[in-house]
Amino acid sequence: MAANVEIYTWSSCPFCIRAKALLKKKGVEFTEYCIDGDEEARAKMSDRANGRTSVPQIFINDQHIGGCDDIYALDRSGGLAPLLQN
Repeated sequence: MAANVEIYTWSSCPFCIRAKALLKKKGVEFTEYCIDGDEEARAKMSDRANGRTSVPQIFINDQHIGGCDDIYALDRSGGLAPLLQN
């Protein structure tokens, strides 16, 4: 069974584009919530992300991973692959 990956984004955010590129490169299917200008969706994301309001915010199996730099660091340390194998 594949991991449930969710990512909150803004359409023109370069960090969002970069994070999605990493997931796509790894062949990961993900659910994207593009929250451009949607303050209600941003508030929901912030609640899930322990108060963080920047995008992207990434979740794997409901576990908050963080943003773009966080997922790249997790990948470099070898911690991303095990989470994606669920």
